[in-house]
Amino acid sequence: MALIEAGGRTSEGRTLNVSRGGLCVDLPEPLLLGAEVDVDITLIFDEETQSEPLRVAGRVVWCTAVGVEYQVGVRFKPMAEEQLEYLTMFLRYLDDGGPPVRTRRPGSEPNLDKRFG
Repeated sequence: MALIEAGGRTSEGRTLNVSRGGLCVDLPEPLLLGAEVDVDITLIFDEETQSEPLRVAGRVVWCTAVGVEYQVGVRFKPMAEEQLEYLTMFLRYLDDGGPPVRTRRPGSEPNLDKRFG
């Protein structure tokens, strides 16, 4: 799930994919190309459990109408080291399909960005 704040308005949507560079999210309304946004990304584990949100700054790079919703592409701006570590933990969870793993054996790190080019 993602909350996107742009120009004082907040929209909630479902993320379609996430990488270190950005994300694609379904939103109920369009966002302007080039709009500066703040994105809160939250992992939903089940109906009652979710992660703390990760807030990252970004810029809208594309927006396409799909049915009654809009798919919006957001490129992340450079992040602080702590944000990048938290995002990497999110990506590991999504890649593994299980609980976040904080450490791995050297050489066993998956290419987390490979899925999205």
